[in-house]
Amino acid sequence: MSVRPAATLDLLPRDERRGTRAMAQFIATEAALFVVLFFAYFYLQAVNTQWKADAPPKLTLALVMLVLLLASSVTVFAAEWFGKRRRVLATRLALLATWLLGIAFLVLQVFEYRDHLRVLKPSTDAYGSIFYTITSIHGCHVVLGLLMLAFAGLLHHPDHEPEPPYRALHNAALYWHFVDAVWIVIVALLYVLANWSMR
Repeated sequence: MSVRPAATLDLLPRDERRGTRAMAQFIATEAALFVVLFFAYFYLQAVNTQWKADAPPKLTLALVMLVLLLASSVTVFAAEWFGKRRRVLATRLALLATWLLGIAFLVLQVFEYRDHLRVLKPSTDAYGSIFYTITSIHGCHVVLGLLMLAFAGLLHHPDHEPEPPYRALHNAALYWHFVDAVWIVIVALLYVLANWSMR
């Protein structure tokens, strides 16, 4: 088995899509996880005679959190746009805005849990268990997305390289959009539909 010399490796074509296919596959597995969790939610609802909680989750904070994540999708899109144009400061500011919106989402989730735990705990019944499972797993995904964006922001120096590798930012942005899309589904199913059906 022969090993290519380093000089030869430098002449190989650069893979501009490095990591993007892997990120797409990772997102697909995470999407499958949420599909299973949503299936469990509706299955538990169908087999439990006492499914109705004392009080459905409040919509106000969930909708504010939805607005924050939708706004963060706009800012991460802007970060990508600026990154491709080698506008370093604008890229970092857009990433910082995305990061702050993500942190605000997590802070509001803590407040929502604190309020909701007064009437429903994860150990109360099947509804409480699956509700907190789905929303807390999504919260973990938000944390992971924030770490990816921070990593991309630290690596992104388009002014220092003739061919900027802004795929790290692209891949992190793909994941962030996925996290935002999942929250839209969570709000629709676990908040809006729950409020409508529990009346």
